[in-house]
Amino acid sequence: MPMAASEIERLIKLSLPDAEVSIRDLRGDGDHYAAGVLSKSFEGLSRIKLHQAVYAALGGRVGGELHALQLETAVPNTEINSE
Repeated sequence: MPMAASEIERLIKLSLPDAEVSIRDLRGDGDHYAAGVLSKSFEGLSRIKLHQAVYAALGGRVGGELHALQLETAVPNTEINSE
């Protein structure tokens, strides 16, 4: 069963309360999303750590309930790091 964009956003904000989150459905199928996540808590973290923080927020749903997630992460007022 596909995962709703609103649920992805809710889970990320639950784990990263200061995050600005934007979600795009890449194929219109509810299975392939892109997420833009801006958070001050990302400051000083490597790109891998940034992505791990978002995947942790989703609690193991990526690859299962959420088939694919393209991530763009950044600290506010900096360039976005994309996968």
